[in-house]
Amino acid sequence: MKVSRETPLSEITLRKYEKPSFKDFRNLVKKFCLCLGLLQIGDSRDIVVDVLIVLLKNSKKKKELTSIEIREEVINYRKKRKMSLNGTAHSNIRRQLLRLRELMLVEKKRNRYRITEFLRTKEILNQKIKLYLINDTLLRIEEYCDEIDRQILTNK
Repeated sequence: MKVSRETPLSEITLRKYEKPSFKDFRNLVKKFCLCLGLLQIGDSRDIVVDVLIVLLKNSKKKKELTSIEIREEVINYRKKRKMSLNGTAHSNIRRQLLRLRELMLVEKKRNRYRITEFLRTKEILNQKIKLYLINDTLLRIEEYCDEIDRQILTNK
């Protein structure tokens, strides 16, 4: 008997919050990260927000950055806002970049990172996240539904 893998091939968490009304850009991006499951509710470890902000601001200039440059900009951003530098270790910055890549918000080319194709966030949501992550996941869940229904009908 073959045992199925318990490790998901991909994973996405979606949360719905109130309409955006934040004047502070960081809080707006933080809520966006919460909506996409990049942050857990009440999580104080929110360095992914600053990594995304750095990439978004550089995307406007069509600039790609190395992980070292991203880390330096994140540290400067947090210092200007008088925020803790916890979570700014290079290994953690790379881990956050990987998480952003898995959600297709960020891409890596020749060891440089950028917002996917320098697209706007709504375009990434529609062209990448909805189309590939969500639809593909729903199709797989439908396959499970079909198999459950088939086995129920055949009394297995």
